[in-house]
Amino acid sequence: MRTVFRAGALVALALYSLSVTSIAVAGPSEYVVTPLVEEGEREIDFKAGTAKSRDGTRESQYSLGLGLGVNSWWFTELYAIWHKQPGEGHSFDAWEWENKFQLTETGKYAVDVGFLFEIERPKDRSEGYEYRWGPLLQTDITPSLQANLNLLFEKRIRSSQPSKAELGYQWQLKYRWRPSFEYGLQGFGDVGPWDHWEPKSEQPHIAGPAIFGRIKVGERQSIKYNAALLFGLTDGAPRNTVRMQAEYEF
Repeated sequence: MRTVFRAGALVALALYSLSVTSIAVAGPSEYVVTPLVEEGEREIDFKAGTAKSRDGTRESQYSLGLGLGVNSWWFTELYAIWHKQPGEGHSFDAWEWENKFQLTETGKYAVDVGFLFEIERPKDRSEGYEYRWGPLLQTDITPSLQANLNLLFEKRIRSSQPSKAELGYQWQLKYRWRPSFEYGLQGFGDVGPWDHWEPKSEQPHIAGPAIFGRIKVGERQSIKYNAALLFGLTDGAPRNTVRMQAEYEF
């Protein structure tokens, strides 16, 4: 019964968020954000991803960030992002400032709840600023199975071309086998403008197997990793995407 309640609570919170809130296509290096914050934690974060499109061309993205757990409920991180478009070389793309807020005490309720707020400043000033925000949800379906669901909204302002806020999502299932190696599934996608969804065939949805783990390298130091092989589920999605993330926590 407890398991059913936790799963139901996660779905209910997701539907509620959809009903009260106003993301563009996920970059190849996008990762599933979790809601928990550890005070005093510092990290160097590297993310990379490459996506093969339906026409055979390839897009890649990389980022390097430095983060800090300011207190028990706020984690902030600054990223530099590089991008490679099909037929072009690698080049610096944007600065991104990510802020994660833990809104509930860990394990106190059926669902742990957080909130994400990001600001991205592209190198191309005509693209303006990108804002991304939304709820982060996590629950233990069983003692060994963790589920995450994030509903994120993205809007570009001060750009040469006006745009509406768009709705995207991230989800993850993780089986805790052992701390150094866990496995599960990940998925990403978006539906276009939040109030006028694109046709299903044009929506980019991807999903596939993922691995996770944390390896201790010192008394207060560890390397945390995750990676996934994601497959396009719709015509609007890349044929496949390979993504990874490695964090040095100290």
